[in-house]
Amino acid sequence: MTEHHEDPGTDLVFESRGLDGFTEGQPLVILLHGRGSNERDLLGLHPYLEKSGALGSSLGLITPRATFSGQAWGYGPGWAWYRYVAEDRVEVDTLEESLGALDHLIDRLPEILGATPGPLLLGGFSQGGTTALAWALTRPGRVRGVINLSGFLVRAPSVDQALDSGPDTLEVFWGHGQSDPAIPFQLGEKGRARLSEVGVALEVFNHPSGHTITPGELTALSRWMETLV
Repeated sequence: MTEHHEDPGTDLVFESRGLDGFTEGQPLVILLHGRGSNERDLLGLHPYLEKSGALGSSLGLITPRATFSGQAWGYGPGWAWYRYVAEDRVEVDTLEESLGALDHLIDRLPEILGATPGPLLLGGFSQGGTTALAWALTRPGRVRGVINLSGFLVRAPSVDQALDSGPDTLEVFWGHGQSDPAIPFQLGEKGRARLSEVGVALEVFNHPSGHTITPGELTALSRWMETLV
């Protein structure tokens, strides 16, 4: 069952699956879509992850809509988490506004779910993966793990400060296409190297495809989730 919601504090719209009868301590995954897409884009991963056995058959999933309309920035009719500049640089104020919107959503999870979730995994694809990683690094200890599918490690003062101070124990799954034309593989490798330098536990999956999520990547992700939680 898919449900549509609005977060009244920030007008953050989101869809969900697997929340009927959500119980105390149940695992929850929050997935953020990529640039120019919307809150329905990653819902299709839910049955695959449930069927594969990741976190058992009680996997809850929330997929928010990004904070900004992407049309004004030339991103098409969908939505965006930040305005991109070049390489690993973005307009920082737009990123920070999205991180604040995620604060509000995640702080309200017990109210939204009617129970306090157990292990929380935050992730996404492309811009969503980049944003999820930035949020987890700058809010240490809030999530059990991060799923970064074809994103990058953003250069922003808050993220740089978090890395320089040494982040708390964090587990990251980072999948990336070696032929990615949107977020080049070399940019992904740069971010991975920086995370490794500061002691982040990194699970890496490379595939020969472009800017996409592959079946093999989902299989590896599922296995990582099962061992993590």
